[in-house]
Amino acid sequence: MQQIIQQLLDLLVGAVPTVIIVFLLFFFLRWAFWRPFERVLAQRQAATEGAREGADALLKQAGEKLHQYEEALRQARAEIYQEQEASRHTALEERNRILQETREQANERLRQARSEIAAEVEQARRGLEAESERLAEEIARALLTPAGRKAGKTQ
Repeated sequence: MQQIIQQLLDLLVGAVPTVIIVFLLFFFLRWAFWRPFERVLAQRQAATEGAREGADALLKQAGEKLHQYEEALRQARAEIYQEQEASRHTALEERNRILQETREQANERLRQARSEIAAEVEQARRGLEAESERLAEEIARALLTPAGRKAGKTQ
């Protein structure tokens, strides 16, 4: 067993420089490779988080602008509806005014036609009265005139 322990000790003594070289290599790699690599990863992580925060801020701004746009659109629609309502009201008033004027003109024409008809009826009545008087006189003369005179007149 003494011999095994001696061999192990020799092995350990021979491995010490290798262990020291491995530790030196570890510290060198850590200093030359891992620290810059960790720094780059940290910068990358910070940039990624910054980009995410920037994107969140942009999304929030976009949401606010969308809300402002929707509000402006809603106001524009309300104004358009008010203008349409005013135009419709104006058109209705104009239509009612034209309709009233047309009714008044129709009523005036109707009054004129009635007065003309009444005048024509009165004129026709007077003409008929005059004609009936003339016919009555003619009938009366014909009846009152002797038959002989009439016969003599015809000869």
